[in-house]
Amino acid sequence: MYYKENPVFPEGFMWGASSAAWQVEGGVSEGGRTPAIIDLNSKKKKPYADNSIAADHYHHYKEDVALMAECGFSSYRFSLSWSRIIPNADGRVNPEGIAFYNDLIDELVKNKIEPIVTLYHYDMPVWVDEKFGGWRNRGIIDVFDEYVRVCFENFGDRVKYWLSINEQNMQIVYGHWLGVSKGCEDWEKDKWSVNHIMNLCHAKAVIACHEMVDGGKIGPVPGYVPIYPETCNPLDQIAAMNAEELTEKIWNDLYVHREYNGFVKKFWKDNDIDPGIQEGDMELIRKAKIDFFALNCYRSNVGKDAPPDSGFRELALNKSGIKGEFVYPNYPGQYALAANPYVETTDWDWEIDPVAMRYMLRYVWDHYQLPMMITENGYGAHESVDADGKVHDPKRIEFLREQIYQVGLAISDGCEVIGYNPWSFTDLLSTGNGMAKRYGLVYVNTTDEEVLDLRRIRKDSFYWYSELIKSNGSNWGKDMLNK
Repeated sequence: MYYKENPVFPEGFMWGASSAAWQVEGGVSEGGRTPAIIDLNSKKKKPYADNSIAADHYHHYKEDVALMAECGFSSYRFSLSWSRIIPNADGRVNPEGIAFYNDLIDELVKNKIEPIVTLYHYDMPVWVDEKFGGWRNRGIIDVFDEYVRVCFENFGDRVKYWLSINEQNMQIVYGHWLGVSKGCEDWEKDKWSVNHIMNLCHAKAVIACHEMVDGGKIGPVPGYVPIYPETCNPLDQIAAMNAEELTEKIWNDLYVHREYNGFVKKFWKDNDIDPGIQEGDMELIRKAKIDFFALNCYRSNVGKDAPPDSGFRELALNKSGIKGEFVYPNYPGQYALAANPYVETTDWDWEIDPVAMRYMLRYVWDHYQLPMMITENGYGAHESVDADGKVHDPKRIEFLREQIYQVGLAISDGCEVIGYNPWSFTDLLSTGNGMAKRYGLVYVNTTDEEVLDLRRIRKDSFYWYSELIKSNGSNWGKDMLNK
């Protein structure tokens, strides 16, 4: 990596970090909360810890917010647990759940930290799944609308930045791994009707936010993985474009233009797919004008041609943290993904590619001309407390430094970026790798094997990030520009 300039971040830029309720809160049976489907899936992912305790933010939120304030945060992106707010099919609101989030939001506001709230982050209540079969039944649209309206009514006086559905595109693309495909007979076809129902839920949230929250802004949260062609072979370029369409662009076009694009309509026709669009659906979607994009970006991919006679191969994530176990997918006639020899990887085979951040911001800005904030971006690693009682994480500092530098370059390029909230503030439960894969700026003293004292320990990255925040992105440390 080379550095040619010190980028300037705008005044009022929001610096913080991110989390999700089911991965950080714990307290799954407390305060009137009922189970979510992700709780049940979490228990199956041995040898990893489940989410019953996680980082125990439910009992440590005041301590955690105090640490955020110490670090200099001006924002914190987190999610609400639907089953903590509406725990049963009778639709009654749980006052204990409302009180917990009110207390958390009040603590943030008291410390001048802007709450950025995700309405749905992978944690569908069991009662919703049992009643409607998850996202497969259109009955979920009205109960989702009722849920988000409860959120806006109770928290909208203090929360002005809202996010609808976290990584809807990833839930569809990787439906088997994330459990969204449960109950579907032919996921490759059924996923498009599931996706349409999710789009209608997203639309309901956008419309309700603008109706109910004075000054409220709302946007989607796509999981974004920039995809480069493997070579200058034109077929590799088309394959990379196909991959971007089928993993990202179809969703982003819908959010902004409020119409399904020509690529996906042809795809449905060619593959005899009925997405289940009913009368009035598109009129509802057209009313849902988003205000910004929240973007989750950890890595990049490489796309290459996949001839029609090549064999199908499904993506398989590395779950061990031993390099080389990631399996790249092959979709005959569409695209294949492949390793990139020009970038390093984490122990989980995720590409470490800071330039992907600039690429993504440029791409999204060029296509949609809407403000953007980063809501996930981070470095997962095996970590433990050293003999000196501290946690030294130089690779995370290097990762964040180079990623944030590319955000700054994108701003210099003319992109409107309003905040950076990496994953994550404290260590928390990784979606596929438990507590073994740590992302936090703050170490939480617990493991997959044993719940310890849950002590919070500031990592070296905490102190580095704090200095950067307090300089509004100008104090990079250790002569970065002379590297």
